[in-house]
Order: sequence, then structure tokens, then C-alpha cells
Amino acid sequence: MGEPVKRNTSRNKNPMHPKPDPVGLIGLGLLGSALAERFLGAGFRVVGFDIETERRENLCRLGGDVVTSAALAAANCRRVVLCLPNSEIAAAVLAEAEPHLGPGAIVVDTTTGEPEQMEALGRGLRERGVEYLDATVGGSSQQVRASQAIVMAGGGAEAFARCRDLFACFARQAFHLGPCGSGARMKLVVNLVLGLNRAALAEGLAFAAACGVDPAVALEVLKAGVSYSRVMETKGPKMLAADFTPEARLSQHLKDVCLILAAGERCGARLPLSGLHRELLGAAGSRRPGRGRQLRHHRSFSPAVKGPEPQIARIHADLNRSVGANAQAGELRHAGKDSVTGEEQGIQVQRASRNMGVWDG
Repeated sequence: MGEPVKRNTSRNKNPMHPKPDPVGLIGLGLLGSALAERFLGAGFRVVGFDIETERRENLCRLGGDVVTSAALAAANCRRVVLCLPNSEIAAAVLAEAEPHLGPGAIVVDTTTGEPEQMEALGRGLRERGVEYLDATVGGSSQQVRASQAIVMAGGGAEAFARCRDLFACFARQAFHLGPCGSGARMKLVVNLVLGLNRAALAEGLAFAAACGVDPAVALEVLKAGVSYSRVMETKGPKMLAADFTPEARLSQHLKDVCLILAAGERCGARLPLSGLHRELLGAAGSRRPGRGRQLRHHRSFSPAVKGPEPQIARIHADLNRSVGANAQAGELRHAGKDSVTGEEQGIQVQRASRNMGVWDG
């Protein structure tokens, strides 16, 4: 089964009374490491694994115990938390860990993944007497550290009740939404609204700056009025300060938007704004080859307040060129032309943008 657990004796400095049962944690990235901090702070022994050596070492520094495989994390714990990039990876990890999960064990999967796949994972585990919760997290790693996240869980009600103590470590509220897959579906709804809120705020602040309105003043007015959203509190000041410290990854949110669109297609929901959002995220990532995974979502949309050209305007220009090219090709075929004037192209871009319901001409 591999090497024994690498224990960290500094764990006893925890001010809380230690809990009797260890918690397995597979995936120690931005969110996983934040969960580890909260579990350890509440007195739980954390047995963790990640394929990245640096992340394992970080858990050890925090006071957790490190193992050399997902199977060992599962074998050592009755409750195993997954915090992985997508449901395909979660399925592969569970295939390795499943033989080591005993009857009555609970897998708490915080991964934002494909709802049908997570539902299938739950069915397969239940056949072996293992409970599965798709317990998706609403909130950034910083919000998890501040115990300000929420949990949206699908799965058995009894398993959910048995994990309330874990959720209380990092979430201000936990929702049980129904059978397996329900948490994943709700997470996509949350991410749809959240992502568009962020994009709208960034575009609004860029628009304010372009109009000669101080973006800081604009943010205060927005927070006081009917357009208020919590995003203005959590991301607005960061946009103004050009604070791009990673809390989530642009590539992850792009993945989420693709999941949203796929789910919408399956259930017949029209999601035009999410389609535009995917284009914007793709354009932002492509502007920085090799760095897309390191970009904050708000960095891709927020105005470059201190620079001569707001970043959102450059992204709009990229998208407008793409939209304009498509519109131009259609107009040319209709009119039997080979080329158009700059004025005609500008009109076509504005018309296409209005038709897509994003920007007014």
C-alpha cells in the first residue's frame, strides 16, 4: 500500500481539543489547502494527499499528516474530502481509493464537476455501502479561510447530517438540496450568476473610468443603489487596487462556464450571456499564453485603473473583431460583396453586439 503516514508532531499546538476521527483530504490546491487550515484549526487530524510535492509539504507545515497516495488517505479515514479540478479527475481518484473505503465511509466531494457524472459516482459507491455527497462550495479560498463560504450538497440526508461538523469548520451555511447530483447542479447555477456579476462589475467600472467618473466613487454609488451585489464588497476593492493575488483560477472558471453551457443544452435552457462569458474568458486566457491558469477571474475583466487602456476594453476589442468578422462574412455573402468599408464594418460589429444582448451601440 506504500509508505506509512508521515506524521507531524507540531499538530498538538492546535488550541482546540483534538477530534477522535481523522479526515482524509485529497487535493491540496487553493481550496484544498484552505479546507486543511480550517479542519486543523477546529482540532481535526488531517491526512492529506496531492500529486504535487510542494502542496504535500505545505500541508505538513500546517500541521497535517501526509500520505503518498489517494488509496492511503482513504484507508486511514472514515470521511474523505475530495477537492479536485474536475469530475473526471475525481472519478479516477475514486477508482484508486474505492477498494480501501469500508462500509459506512463517506466521500465528501467538493469538486465542481459534471452533475450526471457525480450522480453516477454516488450510485456506484452506494452499491458498496459507501455514502457520497457532492458537497460543492460557494466561495473563494479566502472566504473558506474566513468561514464565509456556503455548502450545497446532494446525497443522503443521514450522510449530510454526519458531516455537518466538517461543514461548520468553513461554511456559514450548509444546504442539503436532494439526491446525488443536486449539489453539483446548484453550484452551476451559483457560478453562472456569480461569474456574470463579476464581469458586469468590471465592465461597469471600466465604463465609469472611460466616462471620466472616478471608479472608486462609482463603486460606492453602486454599493448604495439597486444594482448592489456582494461581489462589489469582495471583488470591487481588488479591482480598484489591481490586486490580483490568486484566490481562484481563470481556467477553472472557464471550465465551469463550459459545464454550465453543456448542462443548459441538455435541459433545453437558453444561456446567451453564458455563451458570451465563455468567449470573454477564452479571450482573456489566450492573451497570456502559459499563464492562463494563474490569472484571477476579476483580473481578466477588471479595468486597468492605473493604465491608459482598461483591460476590459482590450478584451472587448478582441471579441468585437471576432464578432465583426462573422458579421462581415454574413453580410458580404448576402450582398454579394468581396469587402466592406471601415464604417460598414463598425456598424456590423455594433449590430452584432446588440443582437447578442451585451453592449449597447
